[in-house]
Amino acid sequence: MRIAEICSQDPRQPNLDSPTPTPPPPSPAPDHKHELLLSHIESLIKRTESISTSTANTLPEGLSADLRQALAHFPQLLPLPNSVKLQIWKLSHRLWNACVDISNSLTIRSSSSASVTEHHAKLRHVAADMLCLAKEVDGVPSPEIKCASFYQKTGVIWHDLGKFDLASACLETATEIVAKIDLSRVSDSGERKLVLEINLARSRTAWQVSDRNLAVMLLNRAKSLLFGAPDHYKSLANQYLSFGKSALSANDVNAFSEALKLMNEALDLCEKGSGVARTREQVSQLRELKVKALRFISAVHLQKGEFESVIKCVKVLREGGGERGDHHASLPVLAMKAWLGLRRYEEAEKELRGMVTNKGVPESVWVSAIEAYFEAAGTAGAETAKAVFLGLLGRCHVSANAAVRLAHRVIGDGAGGEGSKVRAQVVLELVSDERVVALFSGQTDAKEIGTMHAILWNCASDYFRSKDYKMAAEMFEKSLLYVPHEIDRRILRAKGFRVLCLCYLGVSELDRAHEYITEAEKLDPNIACAFLKFKVLLQMNDQTGAINQIQTMRSCLDFTPEFLCLASHEAIASRALQVAASSLSNLLDCYTSGNPMPATEVVVFRSLVTILSQEPGNEQQVLKYMKWGHSRASELGKECFYGKDEVGKREQNWFAVTCWNLGTRCGKAKEYQLCAEFFRLVSQFCENTSEDQAIMVCKSLILTVSAMMGSEIQTQTPLPNSDIKQAAELLDRAGKMLATISAGTGFDADEIRDMESQVLFMYTFNAYQIHGRMMLDDQATHQQQQLDLVKAFAASKACNPRDLLQIGLTASEPPLLNREVAVFALNQSLSSLLSLPSPDYYEIAVVARRLIGVVSFHKGDYEDDDAVHGMYKQAYRIMVGLKEGEYPTEEGRWLATTAWNRAVVPLKLGRVEVGKKWMGVGLEIAGKVAGMEEYRSYMEEFVSGFVKKLPLRNAG
Repeated sequence: MRIAEICSQDPRQPNLDSPTPTPPPPSPAPDHKHELLLSHIESLIKRTESISTSTANTLPEGLSADLRQALAHFPQLLPLPNSVKLQIWKLSHRLWNACVDISNSLTIRSSSSASVTEHHAKLRHVAADMLCLAKEVDGVPSPEIKCASFYQKTGVIWHDLGKFDLASACLETATEIVAKIDLSRVSDSGERKLVLEINLARSRTAWQVSDRNLAVMLLNRAKSLLFGAPDHYKSLANQYLSFGKSALSANDVNAFSEALKLMNEALDLCEKGSGVARTREQVSQLRELKVKALRFISAVHLQKGEFESVIKCVKVLREGGGERGDHHASLPVLAMKAWLGLRRYEEAEKELRGMVTNKGVPESVWVSAIEAYFEAAGTAGAETAKAVFLGLLGRCHVSANAAVRLAHRVIGDGAGGEGSKVRAQVVLELVSDERVVALFSGQTDAKEIGTMHAILWNCASDYFRSKDYKMAAEMFEKSLLYVPHEIDRRILRAKGFRVLCLCYLGVSELDRAHEYITEAEKLDPNIACAFLKFKVLLQMNDQTGAINQIQTMRSCLDFTPEFLCLASHEAIASRALQVAASSLSNLLDCYTSGNPMPATEVVVFRSLVTILSQEPGNEQQVLKYMKWGHSRASELGKECFYGKDEVGKREQNWFAVTCWNLGTRCGKAKEYQLCAEFFRLVSQFCENTSEDQAIMVCKSLILTVSAMMGSEIQTQTPLPNSDIKQAAELLDRAGKMLATISAGTGFDADEIRDMESQVLFMYTFNAYQIHGRMMLDDQATHQQQQLDLVKAFAASKACNPRDLLQIGLTASEPPLLNREVAVFALNQSLSSLLSLPSPDYYEIAVVARRLIGVVSFHKGDYEDDDAVHGMYKQAYRIMVGLKEGEYPTEEGRWLATTAWNRAVVPLKLGRVEVGKKWMGVGLEIAGKVAGMEEYRSYMEEFVSGFVKKLPLRNAG
């Protein structure tokens, strides 16, 4: 509002424009200095007035400084003549009115900078100082009041700008000005109000700079400035109440006492003001202020823990002192909190439930009340909080934000707290209510729906981490109610389905887990879903499905080989070895892609072989991967595949030893074809290896041929020529290695002896058989090689009679017949058996019979063979001195009867001496065989009769 350039005349003075009064005498004319200063100030004010509303935002900052510099010269020119004072008075008002225009422009534009606003306040301050410089001016009524008004308004502006030191200076100046006025003579209501407002403004400034003692003192001093006006009581009471609320917000025990004192002052002023009020409006305004003060007094009592006082205040407010009671929304909250403080939960619950029917209670208030009730009542109040909230849904509009706040408050710290399950169950019921879900259906609630989902998700995560999978599953399911079905939320829904799958895996509800992960795959077919479904299929023991799922995993866009590695670990943990093998097999296919791999290739091969080897029947698969591994080692190079130095040696040795063990297992299971393949791989894995593996390679070569021969016997299918040639090559290598090993270079003597005792016979026996199958090429050569082999074996320390016996038996029968070898081997075996400390006469008898048979077959049954006769005589000599039955009876009878029978043909041919020789041997042997007494007596009788007849035959 614009202030007149020249203030209106005092109504108590006569009208200056009236012709009847005598005009005052003219003031002395201003001197030249005054005129120059006033002219300069006027020019500066004209510049201020010329600032248009369109340029108010560019107010020159040096203008106020120039004005103040001009004013600084006036104190040197005191006393000022009245005419100069009047000009200063007019210029002050012109400057003030220009500031009012600038202020209005800034208010309309609402875009002023802080510097412009501050400069505007400086100009106001200059205007007030100019008015104060003029002081009393003849013809101007109440100059002190107007000067104090300028300072009061300027002080308020500085206060609003936060310049409390300048505000305090202005208000103190105004106070000093009005202090010189006799207030008892002030009758104008506006002037009286100004005096009060100066005091209140100064008090507010003191409060802002934390000089609270001064602020309260100024309020107390203002009690003498009320002048019996109801509005003054109201203003002062409002200021007391404002200070009380400010002290209450400090949330400090001492501040609470101060706040209560200030509010009681406000209440007292309201009471006194009501006593002087004359209109109904004034009474109503003071009553409203009184009720407001009482509510804040109740809040102070609540903060101080004086719950009984709170209840009393609320009761007074509701009764209204016989008038209409107060039904402010805060009253039930205050009452409820007070009852809670008194631990009277039933009354608190009544207050809370009563809020449901009170439509005047704002949402923020009853949400806060529910939170306070739950905080005090704890888990026991969770059900009530839910019931109240659902009751409010049917009464008034409830925002999604309120539901979020309540859910967050009831859930609290999530899993693990006292009564957490009870609170969680209440929240589950709350958030699953159709009315609550409907609150989040609009697009405007996008933030709230995300917050509610996050609250439920985080709580569910807490339960998941604490392994309470059932509760976690319920929470995760309810969180999906707050995930919209839009396409952009598809990933979030898939994430929810995945974690639900994990929860139901945790409680072994595999069908539900499978259902959820299938839905997740539909929404987001990524590797995480595929892997989790693989895990579910494993738990369901669907190994075929799990193996197929591995291929699905590989088809995912975000597939990485690490998941195949994880899949193998999961399968091993579930004892699904075929699934683990499939995972690793697929992992091996990735090594040619050039991508980073989770493990070295040799480790994957080793793991795969180890897994397959744990179950019988997988030998064919193991053989395939063993061959694959050897092929990769040849392709990449040994160091690249196995590793360098000792690590590489250990890896390579592991494969060789594993092949050896598997070959041994297949040999025991009579799977000779697989056995041969494994032993052949042993020699391949040990190629170009150190001497410590030479023995193993040598053995593996020999055992390979043994397995090939065993397979021939098992299948009754002769080995093809290619296999025979290959076997010959293997044995040739083995023979060379045996020669090197036997020489002892680089080998321990015990190792050599142990190796020879194990493999020399096998080598000899296999080589004999292979040469026997190659006789079509050059029979004499191969037969000689056979004999050389057996002689070399017989000369070795590893030779034993039983091995020679086996060689002899084999050489004595087709299709590997070799008489010289058979005779040599059997003779050597017999000699060795006889030289034993405790000979086995059954074996000796077998050797003797087979020797007789071999020699007889070679010489013919009808030829008097001294060699055969010598064998019978040797058998007789062996039997001499033995106990009855020590030599096998059947073998003894065979010797006796075959020797006797050999005499028949010579006798018929007239070769009597030869016949007598064979009968004598038979009779001798029969004498050493138990149970042949009757035969022996018959033989003796025949011999004596034959001898008697012999002369007659000769005579004839």
